[in-house]
Amino acid sequence: MSHSIHYDVSRFTELDIYLFKEGTHAKLYDHLGAHLMDREGQKGTYFAVWAPHARGVYVRGDFNDYNDRSHKLQLRGDGSGIWDGFIEGVDQGTTYKYHIDSEEENANADKADPYAFYAEVAPSSASRVWDINNYKWNDKAWMRSRRKKNSHKAPVSIYEVHLGSWQRKVEEGNRFLNYTEAAIALASYLNEMHFTHVELLPITEFPFEGSWGYQVTGYFAPTSRYGTPQEFMHFVDIMHEHGIGVILDWVPSHFVTDGHGLMNFDGTCLYEHKDPRKGYHPEWGSAIFNYDRNEVRAFLISSAMFWLEKYHLDGIRVDAVASMLYLDYAREEGEWIPNEDGTNENKGAVKFLKQLNTSVYDAFDDIMMFAEESTNYPMVSRPVSQGGLGFGYKWNMGWMHDTLKYMKIDPIYRQHHHENLTFSFVYMYNENYLLPLSHDEVVHMKGSLINKMPGDNNQKFANLRALYTFMIAHPGKKLLFMGGEIAQFAEWNYEQSLDWHLLENPQHKGIHNLLKTLNKLYQTEPSLYKNDVEPEGFEWIDENDYQANVISFIRKGSKRDKPIIVICNFSDKIHKDYPIGLPSKGLYEEIFNSQSSEFDGWNITNDAPIKSRAKMHHGRKNMLHVTLPPLGVIYLKKMS
Repeated sequence: MSHSIHYDVSRFTELDIYLFKEGTHAKLYDHLGAHLMDREGQKGTYFAVWAPHARGVYVRGDFNDYNDRSHKLQLRGDGSGIWDGFIEGVDQGTTYKYHIDSEEENANADKADPYAFYAEVAPSSASRVWDINNYKWNDKAWMRSRRKKNSHKAPVSIYEVHLGSWQRKVEEGNRFLNYTEAAIALASYLNEMHFTHVELLPITEFPFEGSWGYQVTGYFAPTSRYGTPQEFMHFVDIMHEHGIGVILDWVPSHFVTDGHGLMNFDGTCLYEHKDPRKGYHPEWGSAIFNYDRNEVRAFLISSAMFWLEKYHLDGIRVDAVASMLYLDYAREEGEWIPNEDGTNENKGAVKFLKQLNTSVYDAFDDIMMFAEESTNYPMVSRPVSQGGLGFGYKWNMGWMHDTLKYMKIDPIYRQHHHENLTFSFVYMYNENYLLPLSHDEVVHMKGSLINKMPGDNNQKFANLRALYTFMIAHPGKKLLFMGGEIAQFAEWNYEQSLDWHLLENPQHKGIHNLLKTLNKLYQTEPSLYKNDVEPEGFEWIDENDYQANVISFIRKGSKRDKPIIVICNFSDKIHKDYPIGLPSKGLYEEIFNSQSSEFDGWNITNDAPIKSRAKMHHGRKNMLHVTLPPLGVIYLKKMS
């Protein structure tokens, strides 16, 4: 078969090149990379790659026995630094790399295609020619309705998943589930557990399994570990069929230094800064994107847009935003370069993030953008037009750290740490928050969630039930990493399946039932979610009873939604006849109790409806007395 190369074909217009140079092109995946084409009746593949400092760029692959000189691309004459060409007979599945003949001495390299849609299975590292435009989607109904599902007024309960270790085929050599197997099992499970969304740890192609996907080589390719691009599309389709939104964990903060990746791409620091004080991440041993370079911003924004357009994803969680915002992140004095005015804000990164959120929300106004941002940087989830970064939500890392710090303390000492429990309520409406109990909290010797809890085994489980019930009641959307719902004792291990056998134990099964019931209640009680990001959704009853380790508050929806009264007893003592001021008189029932026997709790509950009394308490004209179980959280709702 002939593999002649031709230069009289292009996928670029003058406007494309202009936008690329300007850094505002948001769909570079339609132009750069490898694209199957029909040129005057001759089938083949058009290749285009950005390598402005190369003396020559050659396509080498299994079609030419990986010859690094036989198929040279042509440098375009428009100053873009793009090399392109059409090679006859190169068809679907062909593996290839770009051989970069650099202007720099001893800098020649074989590189994977930065815009490839598919790659070989690691540890092999070549790209594959692949058509991603032939999948027939079946999710029209979901796409029409997802605006409501992703609204700030909607219940959002996210299950965070690492696809390689949620479940494995132990009987088949401990192999991964493929995308289709995972989708079928996971969608059913998410429906059973009443989660609304699934968030995937990065599935953008990556070489090292132990990075969990956070060291990326392929920003436009779903990892081939679990199947083909079409099979990942099918994964998303199945989720949508089951009413589950799909969120991608995405890493524009840094990239892997493996030789076939983006680092020193054309013999120069093309995607990263040359100076290691800007271009090398000391904490993660990775390269940092140069956000000041227009073409790099266009590359990253195109990647985000790609997953939203081509894979119908419903949201993106942007990893490690804090590391992007600050020039001195994880650096000592002398290890970073301040701005001319001495400040530490990474102005290029700020420009990129604002441009990113503006671009994706302009194109898809019914998706969600999440920032994992761990500092007090202002207005992360406020519109760019108002001076914000433009995200839809910010992860509330403060709530997570303070709450887990509080929960680790023996109840006898908690009265001295009451502010750890209440401080998050001070700033809870400064941003649109998501409350995360993520994978980061159950790795690197931090211990699993159940093992963070103090006391004996029974107390550990009671504390964990109380934590989850408190989390559902606290303003903010919710996220839980897999394994938390079965109270897995072991830290997460990416090399094996979750310990599903634990569900044979009543205590673990109780946690499982509790999460299932809480998620359902969260979705069916508008007062628990409708005003998650609005101050009118919350009202204190009493935040100051530190001596009893008790806080109480009201969650409110619209005027027609009945409020939910939440009372949290984080002491290990039962409080009988505990007085609570009420928003209105009437008959109240306990609609949830974390210590119910249904969840293998201690069965200290308020079974009978409780009638209010016309007596002032907590500044309110009506009150009632209630039994508070030790290490328990209860919800009350007015019956009449």
